Amino acid sequence: MRAMLKLGLTAFGGPVAAIAMMRQEFVLRRDWLSEDEFLEFWGISTLIPGPNAMEFAIHIGYQHAGWPGMIVAGVSYLLPAMLVVLGLSIIYVRLGALPITDAVLYGIKPVVIAILVWAFIGMLGPRLRQKTNLLISLAVFIGYLLGVDPVILMIGAGVLNIIITALVNRDPGSLLPSTFLVGFPLLLRRVVSEVPFTLGRLFLVFLKAGSFMVGSGYVLLAFIQEDLVFRLGWLTEAELLDAIAVGQVTPGPLSTTATFVGYILGGLPAAILATIAMFLPGFLFVLLSLPLLKMLKNSARGKQFLEGLNFAALGLMLGVTGQIASTALVDPITILIAIVMLIILLRTKIQTHWLILIGGLIGLMKILLG
Repeated sequence: MRAMLKLGLTAFGGPVAAIAMMRQEFVLRRDWLSEDEFLEFWGISTLIPGPNAMEFAIHIGYQHAGWPGMIVAGVSYLLPAMLVVLGLSIIYVRLGALPITDAVLYGIKPVVIAILVWAFIGMLGPRLRQKTNLLISLAVFIGYLLGVDPVILMIGAGVLNIIITALVNRDPGSLLPSTFLVGFPLLLRRVVSEVPFTLGRLFLVFLKAGSFMVGSGYVLLAFIQEDLVFRLGWLTEAELLDAIAVGQVTPGPLSTTATFVGYILGGLPAAILATIAMFLPGFLFVLLSLPLLKMLKNSARGKQFLEGLNFAALGLMLGVTGQIASTALVDPITILIAIVMLIILLRTKIQTHWLILIGGLIGLMKILLG
């Protein structure tokens, strides 16, 4: 418990940094896991939907102490980050209209765009040789811009990758035409509807996000944007950017963005409910992951479906980044901030929270200098 609480307070820099800290704590320092077990848990956590670092922590707890260890590890890792985000949410709601807050966010928002682009490039790099599969990412990107629900896009991408692989294996020259891949989302457009805010609907939105978030915590943003910004109209683009910024400057999983969004929509009850809904599927997936992993290892189609989900995640991420960039990049200064921060991220190993801090300071300097 103490170890996970400490990690929950200090795990800045995203899921990879958090998992690296867990290796130092549980493999090297405490000797709770072997290197092989560590890599196995990392692989499992990457395969299943949900926040990777959080699920990694849950796996460690389950391995060390069964069901009680699983619950203690997950809650202990999540709780510090949730409380920090909750505190910032309260400050945001009470002081969000003050000029100093606007100035800080003015500098932070373009940094968030740079971080999203950097994460997208990092995910894209290892997959550049899979040109046929990248058409799936393109189809998902276009489908997202057209308003197709992310869940439909991700499931469709998984099935589509199975079809493509089958066609390629039968005849390497007979790939699905790119026109079909691009047009595929048009067949699945959802009907837009608006409903009043309810805690039950909020719970379902984040339960869906936690159940289908594959590839990166940033994919969560696609679900928030699609459901809460576009479909329900409960959240503005500016508030979504602020939520991302809060998730970046706080420790623990980026998915505690759910806490922030819940609080600004419905206060403390909504914050708690959104957080539970976001992370509950992770606990369930961990319990199912070991037999699932065995099944996937023995199933070529299972591997192809998961690969399709990963390429769908790329398309969703690109769609979200493109749409919220119009809110963050409002003048030459913010564009310059985004470009410079992206170059820094690509050329150094600096942790993202330092860049968020620098962006906030730039915003403060702007208001002080008039």
